[in-house]
Amino acid sequence: MIAPPEITRVSQPRVACDGASDIPGGAALGHPRVFLQIDEHGYVDCGYCDRRFVLIGGPADGVDPATLPDIASGASPQ
Repeated sequence: MIAPPEITRVSQPRVACDGASDIPGGAALGHPRVFLQIDEHGYVDCGYCDRRFVLIGGPADGVDPATLPDIASGASPQ
């Protein structure tokens, strides 16, 4: 597996991603804002930009990201 391009640690299980919140130039360079829900795996990947959101203190916090499968919001892992 390939590690996600960016990992963001968050304190809440519901997050929003627009792909450009930390890019100079803002939303014009991002994607539509989507809301993602972190489930029992402790992380979720944005389906647009592949940014991974990891819940602080969750089961994926501190784990090598290359060992975790991709889990897009609303998807069930195989």
